[in-house]
Amino acid sequence: MSVLATDFLIGFAFFMIIEGLAYALAPRLIKRMAERIPAVSEERLRIFGIVTLALGVGLVWLLR
Repeated sequence: MSVLATDFLIGFAFFMIIEGLAYALAPRLIKRMAERIPAVSEERLRIFGIVTLALGVGLVWLLR
């Protein structure tokens, strides 16, 4: 398996770990957040997604 594929799978595994921890440790908070999402505009969600994506890419770039 190539290094890129291995790195991708490791990153995905960490994502799954963090998601699992959030649901295991704070299920009420997750449910409340899910209830509030429809009230947030699509533009605001898109901006949040782009900013989060850029921060993630920047962090990977700095770590590599």
